[in-house]
Amino acid sequence: MSSDPINAAAAAPAGFVPVELPKAYRLLNHGPVTLVTSAHGGRRNVMAASWAMPLDFQPAKVAVVIDARTLTRELVEASGEFALNIPARAQAGATLAVGSRSGREADKFAAAGLSTFPAREIAAPLLAGCLGWLECRVIPEPHNAARHDLFIAEVVAAWADAAAFSAGRWHFPDNEHRSIHYLAGGAFFATGEAFQVESEGGA
Repeated sequence: MSSDPINAAAAAPAGFVPVELPKAYRLLNHGPVTLVTSAHGGRRNVMAASWAMPLDFQPAKVAVVIDARTLTRELVEASGEFALNIPARAQAGATLAVGSRSGREADKFAAAGLSTFPAREIAAPLLAGCLGWLECRVIPEPHNAARHDLFIAEVVAAWADAAAFSAGRWHFPDNEHRSIHYLAGGAFFATGEAFQVESEGGA
């Protein structure tokens, strides 16, 4: 596995573009719901997480809240790894499904019809059909995890669907390929129309 801080283009699967790690925050900066995948000891799981955000540029870091009662929490603590997958609008039903049941009861990938493929730097699987993927290694912060269910991780690889993200920017091509934002009770918003504002100076 490569330790190059910028993903090599040759490593990207067909249709994907590698995202430079200092710019990986752009995959999450607009606040989409994410699907957290994890694996350890022959078990794997997927859960929905709206409380995920970028933290830093270099090294690239993210934060995500993972409840202590979940199978995902058990697998992440055991493996020290997870992936953040950014679902498309077409996957809203699967997103709601994996956020509404426990992985201890059944294989949520199969139940929600989610296909996977291998990550480059971690053991957790990545989800097919998503718009973006961040492979993450946990930075040990036992106090934050125990008290706040908060995990901070370094992004070790990042990818995006070339149809929706290129040159470091999102450009959602159609409604079904927009990212989604979860409210409650099955209600979502799709990411809306882009517009540009010219800067008038620094902060």
